[in-house]
Amino acid sequence: EYRYHESLVHPAMISTDLPPKRVLILGGGDGLGLREVLAHPSVEHVTLVDLDPAMTNLAANFPPLAELTRNALHDRRVTVINDDAMVWIDENRELWDVIVIDFPDPNNYGLAKLYTKLFYSRAYARLSPGGALGIQATSPIMAPRSYWCVIETMRAAGFHVHPYQAAVPSFGVWGFALARKGAFDPPTKAPNVALRFVNDAALRSMFSMPADMAPVEVEVNQLDNQVLVRYYERELKRWTR
Repeated sequence: EYRYHESLVHPAMISTDLPPKRVLILGGGDGLGLREVLAHPSVEHVTLVDLDPAMTNLAANFPPLAELTRNALHDRRVTVINDDAMVWIDENRELWDVIVIDFPDPNNYGLAKLYTKLFYSRAYARLSPGGALGIQATSPIMAPRSYWCVIETMRAAGFHVHPYQAAVPSFGVWGFALARKGAFDPPTKAPNVALRFVNDAALRSMFSMPADMAPVEVEVNQLDNQVLVRYYERELKRWTR
């Protein structure tokens, strides 16, 4: 899991204009992405919004998981909110230096609404001008149309996006996206925190997309078309027969 969570969190944390102080995590109720955020000494406050109180309670109080998260959900800097992220991010008017989005894959319409242009537009409005956003985006090799649909939908919402990928033993090659409000270069130097996977070489290699993960033509995922669910269903059938 550390490969996944380090890849998800740290590129965004080191792509801000200034060391990030305020971080928003949407999803990620297991607390493992939160663990990585809290490794950065500049962080003063983290709000974690996850729909399921059973998940955040488990992460906080089940000893094996609490140990794995380094008791992240008990950190005094952390506020946990159990709510629908789609609604919460529209109603909350604060700005965040980093937004980390860690939702389950878009395998149904309820989840895929969190991958729409409308949702990304709401996230765009909550990101500070010098901030960065990191998101998990399915696999660019197992589900390429799903992956590039996420990327192009983020771009349609106004983000400048760098796609990237990492090998995660339990998932295979997994895809992520790093975004800001303006044009930027992807990071090349790992943060000065204790990490098991991400170093300078790994970080640079993540942003190199091999030929078999090249962009493909896709539609933008809108709330009224939910094309991403159809992409995902078709692509995942190849791996579940």
